[in-house]
Amino acid sequence: KARASHSICQIKDPSDDEAIEKASENRTATHQDSDSKPAVKKKRKQPTECFLSQPEEKQESAVKAKRRKKKKISDVLQKSAPKPGVPADLQNLLSQHFGENRSVIEIEELKLSDSCFLPANDLTHSFSSYLKEICPKWVKLRRSHKEKKSVVMLVLCSSALRSLELIKSMTAFKGDCRVIKLFAKHIKIKEQMNMLEKGMFHIGVGTPGRVKTLVEQDALCLNSTKYMILDWNWRDQKLRRMMDIPEIKKETINLLEKSIIKLCRDGSVKLGLF
Repeated sequence: KARASHSICQIKDPSDDEAIEKASENRTATHQDSDSKPAVKKKRKQPTECFLSQPEEKQESAVKAKRRKKKKISDVLQKSAPKPGVPADLQNLLSQHFGENRSVIEIEELKLSDSCFLPANDLTHSFSSYLKEICPKWVKLRRSHKEKKSVVMLVLCSSALRSLELIKSMTAFKGDCRVIKLFAKHIKIKEQMNMLEKGMFHIGVGTPGRVKTLVEQDALCLNSTKYMILDWNWRDQKLRRMMDIPEIKKETINLLEKSIIKLCRDGSVKLGLF
């Protein structure tokens, strides 16, 4: 019994209980200290600033640069030496224009033989000297012409201003024959229709758009026309020829297709490229 009581006293020794309590307190303290310390965070790299405007500006500048680098027709023509127009140029223009929408047979019907063309201007002639060369019998033709609503010679150019220049430059050729202005600027179409119906004219000078309208409205008859001259080689301030201007090109080709080509194939009209 003494030994048992002695062992029980050893287990229930208060000094041991205090040690256990101190150990548990130390554990809780260390645990609390560890919880109270802030967690160490890894440093993240700051995101680099991204500006959306910079690539857009670069794209816009690149587009502007491309636009500036795009060659204009005036730049191309300025570098190229002027070459006189030949019948093959007109033939190629017609075939390119109708190539996608017409059959081979229809394109063949639009082709003209060399006999349909007058001698081309070699860029050494004035307008009067060129007309004298291609129309040596002009005086006889002028005197025999008596029909109204028609002209013996039809001249097509790109603008009203150019029409006036050509009329002035043909003074040495035309003599006392009558010339009618066939363009839209400052001249109403009814006025031109009245002049053609009441008067007799030998030469008509104008733009293809107004001439085509007069022909479609039967105000201008081409049955008496012997010569049709295209102002082919002349260039404006932008170095464009009449066939380099889309609107003029389209109207000229329409007039040729609807009226002139058939007359040329029949042999009644000769085409000249000045």
